[in-house]
Amino acid sequence: MKNFALIGAAGYIAPRHMKAIKETGNNLLVALDKFDSVGVLDSYFPNANFFTEYERFDRYVEKLKRKEGKGIDYFSICTPNYLHDSHVRMALRVGANAICEKPLVLNPWNIDALEAIEKESEGSVYTILQLRLHPSIIKLKEKIEKENKNNKYDVDLTYITSRGNWYHNSWKGDVGKSGGIATNIGVHFFDMLLWIFGDLQESIVHLKEVDKMAGYLELERARIRWYLSIDSNSLPKKYRNDGVRTYRSIVVDGEEVEFSNGFTNLHKDSYSLILSEAGFKIKEARPAIELISKIRKSEKVNLGQKHFLL
Repeated sequence: MKNFALIGAAGYIAPRHMKAIKETGNNLLVALDKFDSVGVLDSYFPNANFFTEYERFDRYVEKLKRKEGKGIDYFSICTPNYLHDSHVRMALRVGANAICEKPLVLNPWNIDALEAIEKESEGSVYTILQLRLHPSIIKLKEKIEKENKNNKYDVDLTYITSRGNWYHNSWKGDVGKSGGIATNIGVHFFDMLLWIFGDLQESIVHLKEVDKMAGYLELERARIRWYLSIDSNSLPKKYRNDGVRTYRSIVVDGEEVEFSNGFTNLHKDSYSLILSEAGFKIKEARPAIELISKIRKSEKVNLGQKHFLL
């Protein structure tokens, strides 16, 4: 049984990490969040210590480190995107491993710094790239590798996940803190595309608004049109009429890849891999971090014959 600390316990994604820690047979000793709406802890680890102040949390972790067999083995990091870098560094400073939600960091130079710090530390850094563990995505990757065709695939990626007005008034609506739409809701899709279709060759952004973005990617084995939105008006009419607020679609050479289900155990599967020292490490996160940074800095380009919106 490994000992865990969790930073960002009041966030949306934290319960998935609590559940994964529990289901892999491990123990959460302590959690931190500046907000105290963390009653969900009772469902998984009612005996976990909880702090709202970073300084008291830090002192408690240090005390545990000095008790034989009681130190923290893993930090689970579920904080806002711009804080991931700092919290990963904290885990490494106390000799623990870090399990960080995506995006691992916001900028490529943060990757460089973390790699250097990791080499000097006892712990390792892992990131959650759960789409790589989705059965339909694994099947698609195997199909692409088996076909080994000479021509590039034509891919359409659409991801619409409706958000209310609160989104723009939270850290997620602040590009400096979240990285913007392409980072906050798109990074795991970009990682998946790079993982399947190879290195980036070209990236063009055609639509760049606070609640939606679209563009064109050319990878080694694919030409990709992508569209991301948090605006419910972007949903297909049938979805809006039925009250469904999320729409995912990947079409490869005109064939829809079904992956709307199968997400239930992906965090548990991620933890199982990490605990066996086979999880996704810093170098795995780099290509998508470099791409989202490029997209964030790109100027919008008018639509052309080759690069067109969905």
